Amino acid sequence: MQSVISELLPDLHAKAGCKEIGLTHESFAIILAEVGAKHAAGLPETEVRSFFLSLRIDELALARACAVGHEMAWEIFLTRYREKLYLSALRIVREDSAAHDLADTLYADLYGTTTREGQRVSKLASYTGRGSLEGWLRTVLAQEYVNRYRKTKRLVSLDEESEKSVQFRAPDPEPVPLTDNRLSRAADQALAALPAEDRLILCTYYLDQRTLADIARMLGVHESTISRKLDKLAKSLRKQIVTALTRAGMSRRQAEEALEVDVRDLQVDIRRSLAQEQPTPAFSEKRVEAQVREGEG
Repeated sequence: MQSVISELLPDLHAKAGCKEIGLTHESFAIILAEVGAKHAAGLPETEVRSFFLSLRIDELALARACAVGHEMAWEIFLTRYREKLYLSALRIVREDSAAHDLADTLYADLYGTTTREGQRVSKLASYTGRGSLEGWLRTVLAQEYVNRYRKTKRLVSLDEESEKSVQFRAPDPEPVPLTDNRLSRAADQALAALPAEDRLILCTYYLDQRTLADIARMLGVHESTISRKLDKLAKSLRKQIVTALTRAGMSRRQAEEALEVDVRDLQVDIRRSLAQEQPTPAFSEKRVEAQVREGEG
C-alpha cells in the first residue's frame, strides 16, 4: 500500500489543494495511509490504487486540515458548508433558533475545542473521503440531534411521566446465553461493519422508535427513501449473517434455522454494534426480529 501512496501522492496532494490549506506531503501521506489501512487493507495493488483515486480527495484534505487546526482550511469550510449545515438543521428541528443552536453545537465538535492527551479532538478527523463531505455532515448533524433527543427523554422526571399516565414496566430479565454463540458473533460483526448513515437509520428506527418521516427529515430525503433503505438493509444483513454462519461451519439449513431464534436470547449489544449509547427500555426486539425474518420475503 505504501508504494501506491508514494506513487499517487504528488498528484493527489496537488489535486486536493493541500498546499493552500497547510497540509504537507508528509502529513497528507499519513492521512492516506490511515484511510487505506481502514478500508483497503489486504486488497490487490490495482484495487488499492483504484480506492485512493475514488476518494473525494479535496474534501478529505479540507476536513483533515480543519481537524488539526489550520485556520485557512476552517475559513474555507465555513464558506462552503455553514449555510448548508444550518439548512439541514432547520429541516430537522423546523425552528430557526433551535436550528442555529444545533448547528453551532456541531461547529464546536468539528473545530475541535477540546483536547485529549494533548491532542486536538475533532469529529472531522473521522471523515475518510469515501462519500461526500456534505452527506457525512448531514449524518453527523442528525446524530447530534438524536443524542439530544435521548438525553431529553432520560431527563423527563417520573412525576411528568406519571402525569402522562405512563405505565412503568419491570426490567426485562437477563437473556439466557445460547450454547452456540456463532449467531451472536455473526450478527455483531454485520452490524458493526455498516456505514455510519446505515447505523444511524437502524438505530433511530429500531432503538429510538422514530418514524420514517422523522428520519427522512433528519437526513433531508424522502420518506420512501428511508423505507426502501430499511428493507434493503434487512435483506442485506440477513444474507451477511447466513453467509457468516455457513463459513463458521453451519449448513445453509442450520443457518436459516438459527435466524428463527428470539433476538432477546442473542448476546449482542445492538446499540454498541451500531456505535450508539447503551440500550434503553425503548428497544423493541420483536420489531427487529420481524424485520429480519421478513428480509427474504
